[in-house]
Amino acid sequence: MEFDTVTISRLITAMTLIFHIVFATLGVGVPLFISLAEFIGIRKKDKHYELLAKRWSRGFVISVAIGVVTGTAIALQLSLVWPNFMQLAGNVIALPLFMEVFAFFFEAIFLGIYLYTWDRFKSKYTHWLISIPVIIGAGMSAVFISTVNSFMNSPSGFTMENGEFSAVNPLEAMLNPSTPTRVFHVLGGSYLTVAAILAAIAAFALLRKKGAAEYHKKALKMTVISMFVFSVVTALGGDLSAKYLAKHQTEKLAAAEWHFETEGNADLVLFGWLNEDNEVVGAIRVPGFLSFLAHGDFTSEVIGLEATPEGERPPLIIHYLFDLMVMIGFFLLAVSFLYLVLSRFKRWDVHNKFILWLLALGGPLAMLAVEFGWLFAELGRQPWILRGYMTVEEAATKSPYIVHMFFLFLALYVVLGTLFILTLRKLFKDNPVELDLEKHYPELSKGDKK
Repeated sequence: MEFDTVTISRLITAMTLIFHIVFATLGVGVPLFISLAEFIGIRKKDKHYELLAKRWSRGFVISVAIGVVTGTAIALQLSLVWPNFMQLAGNVIALPLFMEVFAFFFEAIFLGIYLYTWDRFKSKYTHWLISIPVIIGAGMSAVFISTVNSFMNSPSGFTMENGEFSAVNPLEAMLNPSTPTRVFHVLGGSYLTVAAILAAIAAFALLRKKGAAEYHKKALKMTVISMFVFSVVTALGGDLSAKYLAKHQTEKLAAAEWHFETEGNADLVLFGWLNEDNEVVGAIRVPGFLSFLAHGDFTSEVIGLEATPEGERPPLIIHYLFDLMVMIGFFLLAVSFLYLVLSRFKRWDVHNKFILWLLALGGPLAMLAVEFGWLFAELGRQPWILRGYMTVEEAATKSPYIVHMFFLFLALYVVLGTLFILTLRKLFKDNPVELDLEKHYPELSKGDKK
């Protein structure tokens, strides 16, 4: 089976982003929860939360190490796989790419200080304050790299002369129309996903009933509260993103909702499939809700896909990616809300198997939502790599060695993924919570075994 260089280039980038986004999401979200756990532990003088922060930071270091390699791979691929794009837009996106590297080093410096200064200060708040720059650095890394992706969706900050960009304003390019909503949604989604993953770990530990119950219950409560808060934040970010698309990228919203004809009071289409005549079959329709989602008005007009030239329309498969992402988001919101409601009533056992299994399921689903979201973002821009200026086909390398590169990166990710899993398993299996409690907090160990 033979592939052209454009297809291989797409596969390499898709494979890299699918793998990297896992570690990028953890890299953004975990520092916030490490800091939050330590702060609660100091305020409440609760050693359980202090241990939470310590154990999460151990795992975080491993994810950062893998993320550095995959992030470097992406930077390398921009030049090797998409040389024409870099030749055209390299001088525009150079600033945010440099700032992203700077933000990472800023985070790494304070992370090292944070890890090696436990119990070194008279005031525990001094150590906690060191976690703040780590959160800022992780968040700013996401902000700067998101501005690059935003620029690819809504290019600005330059003039086009003789097929080249001139009069470049890097700050205007970074602060393009897509940036505010994309950054808001990326940060909110990252914090939500990490909250769901940490909650899933605690829920699964409680289901196994291997001890340290009090430790896991406190971890579950903190992360589920955070999950609910960031579910609301992410839903708001999704709403703002939809309104941005309705104004600036009408073809993407129309393809996502299988909205073919321009009309007012447009229905929101959930799932279903297309027949041979491109008609929607078996879908759930919510009357007027697409108009509300797009413009905040149930009667407003929503531009259909017919308004976009056929060669510039995104693939219609993004409809399923959009639906799955949204459904998972509402699932996380509903489960976290149910947990919080039940926890208010003492007669209800909020740690029953049904609730715990729902929370355990929420972790992997949240990460899947991130994957669906990024696939939706990238496929929804097709056929453009730089919307309105350069197509993916024009940007890709013509080198026949691209096939070798695909298998080289595939091998790299297999090795990195295997090392990540084995290292985490070794790190936490050989040093379970119970052992940490007995070794460092013997006064808590007996209570946790009850």
